[in-house]
Amino acid sequence: MIQLFGYQIGRVEKEDKKRENIQSFTAPANHDAAMTVAENGVFGTYLDMDATSKNEAQLITKYRELALSPEGERAIDDIVNEAIIMENYKSPVEIKLDKLEQPEAIKKKITEEFEQILKLMDFNNKAYDIFKRWYVDGRLYYHKMIDVKKPRQGILELRYIDPRKIKKVRKQIAPKDTNRPVVSIAPSYKEFYLYNERGIASNMNEGIRIAKDSITYVHSGIINERNTIILSHLNKALKIWNQMRWMEDSLVIYRISRAPERRIFYIDVGNLPKMKAEQYLKDMMVKHKNKLVYDASTGEIKDDRKFQTMMEDFWLPRREGGKGTEISTLPGGENLGQIEDVEFFKNKFYKALNVPISRMEADGAFNLGRASEITRDELKFSKFINRLRMQFAEMFDDFLETQLILKGITDKATWNIIKEDIFYDFREDNHFAESKNQEILRERMTILNDVDAYVGRYYSLEWVKKNILRQTDEEIEELAKAMKEDEAEGVDPEETGDTNFGAFSGRPDAATREEPIEQLPDEEDRQLPGAPEPEPKK
Repeated sequence: MIQLFGYQIGRVEKEDKKRENIQSFTAPANHDAAMTVAENGVFGTYLDMDATSKNEAQLITKYRELALSPEGERAIDDIVNEAIIMENYKSPVEIKLDKLEQPEAIKKKITEEFEQILKLMDFNNKAYDIFKRWYVDGRLYYHKMIDVKKPRQGILELRYIDPRKIKKVRKQIAPKDTNRPVVSIAPSYKEFYLYNERGIASNMNEGIRIAKDSITYVHSGIINERNTIILSHLNKALKIWNQMRWMEDSLVIYRISRAPERRIFYIDVGNLPKMKAEQYLKDMMVKHKNKLVYDASTGEIKDDRKFQTMMEDFWLPRREGGKGTEISTLPGGENLGQIEDVEFFKNKFYKALNVPISRMEADGAFNLGRASEITRDELKFSKFINRLRMQFAEMFDDFLETQLILKGITDKATWNIIKEDIFYDFREDNHFAESKNQEILRERMTILNDVDAYVGRYYSLEWVKKNILRQTDEEIEELAKAMKEDEAEGVDPEETGDTNFGAFSGRPDAATREEPIEQLPDEEDRQLPGAPEPEPKK
């Protein structure tokens, strides 16, 4: 393989030999829209190079134009603000290693390296801009800069790259085995990046080839039908945005042209010949027309008769024998206040971006009420934001992988195993999240109070914990341990107020009572709707 700019982690020759022994009859899926080129010949022998790259650069420019429009900026701002919560001088994202089965020393090092990556990105201050750039463009490129003579220092700088100047390339490597089987073997691939300062659509035969490990590339996960271009989440709103702009422009033109009332002058020209009739009509126009123009530069008012616009009066000749000279009024347009068509496209535009319409309405107040009042659109929007966060978090995986391998904390094989247990926790809107959790807990406590009398008869204590309180096995174990510690320290549930639920209080448990449940005096009063009828008392 040609020598590339940048660095490659690991022993390249050894990795290439491993890939040569792994064969398949089908090419790998092109999930990242990398450009496939042939092995032989100059770099210009590519497949659909011009159309793909040129359209991609133009698309990114269109996405940025949409993001600068008032409606687009408002919707995108709402999406980014929901995904990135920046408040109280806290990091918008934290790493979670609870499920990682590694020594605490390794977990501590991983956490420290992740915090170092956030500092290199200045993520705590620029998280909004970084996420917005990724969401609008649909892709994000970073150059991971290291000291090649001292790689153990890890990443020293992260430099942003304009996506219109770089493209991932996948080069075909034909199989070297001359004894080809009946089934054709798909070629293997070697990947690198091509960077051109003038843009990827200017001249694809020129540029710098950069090693794959030197670049971090995270995209939206949306690809066109030909697997050649990565699309932004704004792509599905492009057509609607153009229609909305055309509708607004046509509405403005219509109102300007139809709003004013104009007069129609019918001038009696008698039996004059055509040429003299036209001259007479013009003389009448000049004589009676008075067009005053205000000059803002000088503050003067002038009588400018040289130009005629569509909002001026109409002058029409009339032959002898008609009604003679007449002046009538042409009314202006009606229903100029109706903009339902514009509102239709605007709502359609917000729906295309998955933003609830209620958030965009002028009178739409923010509701912090009960969880049952949350609309379905808000729930869908919340799930959409979570998907965006998961796709964006792949950038942290790539940064962290490079950092840990360079510093010798782990190797490539180990990373492929532990990365599945590394999660990134994005900060939530504190007030809304707290209100939602409190409402959910309140509903669970209400159901628990109703079911308490039937624990031990129709429901087991374990079933209640898992199906009503929604506790996991880990939470059940932790709570049981904590309650034993409280009991050992002499904590009385009566003093703490834990007397509402018989199954969980300090009084005898319903499941361990020696006397039958039928002897409870308040059983009839605590009958649940839909519960089995109790047996008659004997």
